[in-house]
Amino acid sequence: MSQQVWAAQALESFDAVVNATEGFRSRPGQRRMAEQVAHTFSRATLGKVDDETGETAPTRAIAVIQAGTGVGKSLAYCAPAIALALARGTRVLISTATVALQEQLVHKDLPALAARLPQPFKFALAKGRGRYVCKLKLDRLAGTGEAEEEADDDLFAEEEAAARAKRPRHETEARIQFYSTMAQTLSKGAWDGDRDSLDTPPEPEVWSPVAAEGASCTGKHCPAFSQCTYYDKRKELVGAQVIVANHDLLLSSLGARVLPELDNCLLVLDEAHHLPATALQQFACSMDLSRITWIERLASRGLRIGALLEVEEIADIPKHSAQLRQTLQDLARIVMDVYGEALKSQRDTWGPARVRVPRGELPAPLIAPLGLLAASAEGFLEALRAISKALRAEMRDKPDEARRLSTLYAQIGMLAPRLEELHAAAQLLLQDAPEGAVPASKWFTLEVDGDFIVVKAHASPILPGSALRTHLWSAVRGAVLTSATLTSCGNFDFFLREAGLHGDDAATTLEVPSPFNYAAQGTLITAETHADPKNAAQFTTEMVDALLHDIARVEYGALVLFTSREQMRQAVDALPTAMRSVVLVQNALPRTQLLKRHRERVDSGEPSVIFGMQSFGEGLDLPGRLCESVFITKLPFAPPDDPVGEARAEWLRAVGRDPFSELVVPATAIRLAQWVGRAIRTEEDQAHVYCYDKRLVRTSYGQRLLKGLPPFALVQRAAG
Repeated sequence: MSQQVWAAQALESFDAVVNATEGFRSRPGQRRMAEQVAHTFSRATLGKVDDETGETAPTRAIAVIQAGTGVGKSLAYCAPAIALALARGTRVLISTATVALQEQLVHKDLPALAARLPQPFKFALAKGRGRYVCKLKLDRLAGTGEAEEEADDDLFAEEEAAARAKRPRHETEARIQFYSTMAQTLSKGAWDGDRDSLDTPPEPEVWSPVAAEGASCTGKHCPAFSQCTYYDKRKELVGAQVIVANHDLLLSSLGARVLPELDNCLLVLDEAHHLPATALQQFACSMDLSRITWIERLASRGLRIGALLEVEEIADIPKHSAQLRQTLQDLARIVMDVYGEALKSQRDTWGPARVRVPRGELPAPLIAPLGLLAASAEGFLEALRAISKALRAEMRDKPDEARRLSTLYAQIGMLAPRLEELHAAAQLLLQDAPEGAVPASKWFTLEVDGDFIVVKAHASPILPGSALRTHLWSAVRGAVLTSATLTSCGNFDFFLREAGLHGDDAATTLEVPSPFNYAAQGTLITAETHADPKNAAQFTTEMVDALLHDIARVEYGALVLFTSREQMRQAVDALPTAMRSVVLVQNALPRTQLLKRHRERVDSGEPSVIFGMQSFGEGLDLPGRLCESVFITKLPFAPPDDPVGEARAEWLRAVGRDPFSELVVPATAIRLAQWVGRAIRTEEDQAHVYCYDKRLVRTSYGQRLLKGLPPFALVQRAAG
């Protein structure tokens, strides 16, 4: 079948769904997006190329589509993509950034589409292994709440072991009861083993000991394999034509065959503006230089298990482990010798003290120990790989001993990822960029845990686009990237660079405007202050006064967005008694409970104002009266002390470029557009957006930021 026929049929499927949906109005922008999706996915060459000589390169096709609020982008990509996938005998992989959108797709959009498309299809949600319970771990903890003997059950990190030692007896008993109830609910079939489906998902410290992990999992050799939630969910993925995942899982599983192969599926990246930041997090590394007793435990296990299996490669484990422990101690000492004064001077700051290495050029005393560390870690890892291989062979040959062997495998696997991370961090820290090349960001942190001082080393790439080109786009044949905020200051250039698609001949862009009449539906009020926003103390005092005056007039729902915890704290402290009952503060309640209470108040005719930070500035859908006003306290520039951002700015300046204009302003434009986007959610909404930062209208870069915002009616309010 030709590309044109595929595209035409896919678009016909989209039209049929629209026509079959009662009360659904045709939206020109939505259809234009569907047309672009169909055209893009019909052009991509999937699977192996027929020409064995390799002279015929496969066709890559990537569409970057900004679809404004109200376009209906999920239907615009789902309907044509799924129709095309079914016609081509392939699958659709949809990746999102938030759980909320995943749930909307799986529980609402895809079921509705399946009921209207003539061709049947199955869909499934893919989550990381750690979202599911490990039945072996749960059964063990349900009996004792603790690990019993090192030989059998010591599968906890030393931090958890220390926490358990300090835990009061009643809390330990409560844990045992919690795990016991969880195990009973699982065995009765009343719970599916998914953390997110629990009525109240447990805190990480409670969930972590029972979470499934790849490193300690023996798969089909595990005695609980037939009852394993994770592998049951994997079976659903095998039979699904549409798989919904997230950006973290997509990037962390590259090459691991957890998700469909990227050269033989249609990839949709929704909330694509998050992709660059996710890539930086995914390819960054860190290592703890202070808490190192796990190395001895791993060596002890490796020697004991390796001896049982007669693995010759274990002979060097004592040497490698001793070298690792000594080298980490040496590194911690050298870091404190070189950076200790700077780190200790930050004791009163929020979070760990941090010092970045200028230009990524490590001090000479650190280089040799890091090289030794990388070599020792590699030797140790080779021995562990040999043990793991022998264990898998033993499980295959002795299925009746699966439980014992699985426990041995887990004992190695629980600690091996630390060694892998240590190895990767040492390598990235040692990476020395040739002249003109882009250096990695490198930094050290110091924090106090009780009486214990913890020193850590960190490294990260600074250009997400480069990492994505290497690891993602080199494998992808057909993709659509979409979001309501992909342009910055009026063009796609910044996002294309960040996402690794700038200059890629396969990439095309399309901007689909929102159908909303922003000029009639919304007003942007720039409420100026006398104080310069750069003068944080004076500005915050004056801004809070203006904010309290404005929110006192809120009749229904409103959202106030802050750029720092300190700024929000000062606003909360300044609230008059009468207003305190009206305000809901982020983290005072779990997010779902806070939003529920907000809706209940507004529905009953009471005013309700949410105070929140960045995580409330996007992905929050509060239509109508739920959010009639959005208050932006200050332009949302990224934190100035981010070590990756600092390193990137330093590199840009070194090569004669302006980081503020090229990096800071475009990134702020996307964040500001997201914040402003909370105001108008439907064609009936009427809303006001207040911004107390006069730089938005008083500076040249502010004018660039305004270009990226909806065309609201603009009202300028002078300082009082």
